Amino acid sequence: MDIRNIAIIAHVDHGKTTLVDQLLKQSGSFRENQAVAERAMDNNDIERERGITILAKATSVEWKGTRINIVDTPGHADFGGEVERILSMVDGVCLLVDAAEGPMPQTKFVTSKALALGLKPIVVLNKVDKPAAEPDQALNDVFDLFANLGASDEQLDFPHVYASGIGGWADEELDGPRKDLSALFDLILRHVAPPAQVSRDDQPFQMLATTLTADPFLGRLLTGRVEAGRAKAGDTVKALSRTGERVEQFRITKVLAFRGLNQTPIDEAVAGDIVTLSGMAKATVADTICAPEVDTALDAQPIDPPTISVTFGINDSPLAGRDGSKVQSRVIRERLMREAESNVAIRIEDTPGGEAFVVSGRGELQMGVLIENMRREGFELSISRPRVIFREEGGERMEPIEEVIVDVDDEYSGTVIDKLTGNRRGDLVEMRPAGAGKTRIVAHVPSRGLIGYQGEFMTDTRGNGVLNRIFHDWAPYKGAIQGRRQGVLISMENGVSVAYALWNLEERGKLFIGAQEQVYEGMIIGEHSRDNDLEVNPLKGKKLTNVRASGTDEAVRLTPPVRLSLEAAIAYIDDDELVEVTPRSIRLRKRHLDPHERKRQARAEA
Repeated sequence: MDIRNIAIIAHVDHGKTTLVDQLLKQSGSFRENQAVAERAMDNNDIERERGITILAKATSVEWKGTRINIVDTPGHADFGGEVERILSMVDGVCLLVDAAEGPMPQTKFVTSKALALGLKPIVVLNKVDKPAAEPDQALNDVFDLFANLGASDEQLDFPHVYASGIGGWADEELDGPRKDLSALFDLILRHVAPPAQVSRDDQPFQMLATTLTADPFLGRLLTGRVEAGRAKAGDTVKALSRTGERVEQFRITKVLAFRGLNQTPIDEAVAGDIVTLSGMAKATVADTICAPEVDTALDAQPIDPPTISVTFGINDSPLAGRDGSKVQSRVIRERLMREAESNVAIRIEDTPGGEAFVVSGRGELQMGVLIENMRREGFELSISRPRVIFREEGGERMEPIEEVIVDVDDEYSGTVIDKLTGNRRGDLVEMRPAGAGKTRIVAHVPSRGLIGYQGEFMTDTRGNGVLNRIFHDWAPYKGAIQGRRQGVLISMENGVSVAYALWNLEERGKLFIGAQEQVYEGMIIGEHSRDNDLEVNPLKGKKLTNVRASGTDEAVRLTPPVRLSLEAAIAYIDDDELVEVTPRSIRLRKRHLDPHERKRQARAEA
């Protein structure tokens, strides 16, 4: 059977996963009456809740006697490590562009990777049935983007289709019949070359592992494209590291291939197909799985370096161990090492005391997803504020700069520009109308300046702004950036909060807790209205006198507290504060709970 391997790449929310759903339906991968979840490829709980793709996943459809292996990739730069690996095992890419928004920062990021590998894209102008769609403008913008990224003449001569993922149709002409996706299927068969490896079918077996997963019955599973030869269950193979050193020798226990949404056992893996092998104990991502006589490892894609780091520590608050079952540093370390093994964009380092671990990655979202996964597994953690990773070049300190693209209502553009270029040390690159009373702003801003900015941005734009960011380059250190302006309200007692005490504290600032909640000394219970920290007593009840009974006063009415999400809490804290994360709670606290210890530390730093 003929094979085609293709990846679907796009900016976040441009409709990749919805389009894959329709490709599966129209190719006959589902029965007519089969119940299939919406966005079937996003099968992870967090992906479904947030409506984003985090892990790259493969599927396979048959069209006119050809098997098309399709890989759905994440749209966020934070999960770029997934995209880079995946592109090395496909022979073509479908670039999906929203006909209303045009190419966005993430489009630029994934497209540059695909063009550098020599892949020839097919452009799918999606959502052309939206009222604000401008497909011709979007097509011109895509051409300009390819030219700016140094595409070859062959890559610039890209075919394109007009489509609606949700409507389930694609046509080569804008005013075509709009019936189904057959135009896209046929274009993939015509434009994407069959895998070059097929001609190496008679050579010794070689496969580059690109993703690692685990199965409760089969153990470790490595997925990749077979570069040469054939393999079947029972064959003895070995794993070579990137440098060509032998990692282990093992027997393949199962060969699985993607058929629709499921992985099914097959008799033999053939050159050019994307398959999953089981049976290994140590082999991991970027290793070469090969026949015993092969001595050279296949080239693995280099991964962009991490730009931020966060410290994961044990939870040592007075409430530790009440919610979670996994609280020891040894268990936390094992879990983080497992994560680093399957996610090549993450690095883990031990700290001198052994109680905490520095986790470096691509962005706040990637860290937030890892922490969220761990708390759902029963872990308790204390998390530090994200720190940007600097590097030295020629004796000069360099810091990561991000390209920020903002689409915002005209009336808020002044505020956004002021925030980005003022105390956040950004440079305005471009500002132009984006239709219907909106402005598009492009700026280059230090990564440090963007930590914690998302929440402030949503407030400044009344929730109507869209902010996208992507790593741009390294630049000389731009000087100090002002942090949080407000101080915090710190509990001075251990116990359960009292409504009367909180009612009296409301004039001091915004509260993060409500009545009848567990608090402890050193826990942050609110934001002070001034710039200094203030120690307060949230347990102080109303004193009773012999003049009146306690029930004669009106019931206290509290303003609902501000509940910070995980990412918002991590971005909110200062360097001397931590986020306590448990399966049931997210609390803010000072690093040193004792007030005398805090004063000593402040004096030492001063």
